[in-house]
Amino acid sequence: MQIHSISSRNIKSRKRIGRGGKRGTYCGRGVKGQKSRSGVSIDPLFEGGRSSLIERMKKNKGFKSPHAEKNNVSLADLERFFQEGDVVSMQSFVRSGLVDKTGIKFGVKILGTGKLTKKLTINPNIRLTDSARAAIEKSGGTILKDKAV
Repeated sequence: MQIHSISSRNIKSRKRIGRGGKRGTYCGRGVKGQKSRSGVSIDPLFEGGRSSLIERMKKNKGFKSPHAEKNNVSLADLERFFQEGDVVSMQSFVRSGLVDKTGIKFGVKILGTGKLTKKLTINPNIRLTDSARAAIEKSGGTILKDKAV
């Protein structure tokens, strides 16, 4: 006799109902409780009496904005890290180390804190506060209008 000549017997799996078969008295449902009864329907969010995830989230107070905060750079930082006549752009912020490479996607905003004496050219994709805009123009710098540079 060889392995290819052996045929297997087809054994039917039997559906067992109630006490019939090998499941015994409680049919695998346990003795008591809601799940042992017929017609059980439990809310899928029910966690046995403890606070569900939704209920716990309500207890966490406060608000966190989904929008990341812009990288803030002061006029004093521009004075320290840039030379006279430099073009201030996102790449120059990364080169100078003022902004992290991954922080570029959140944008940069120049704040009006500190003094600026150098003439700088500011790219249009960099946001400015009104006081920073006035200080840059007062020192002789220019703020580009279009996105050409």
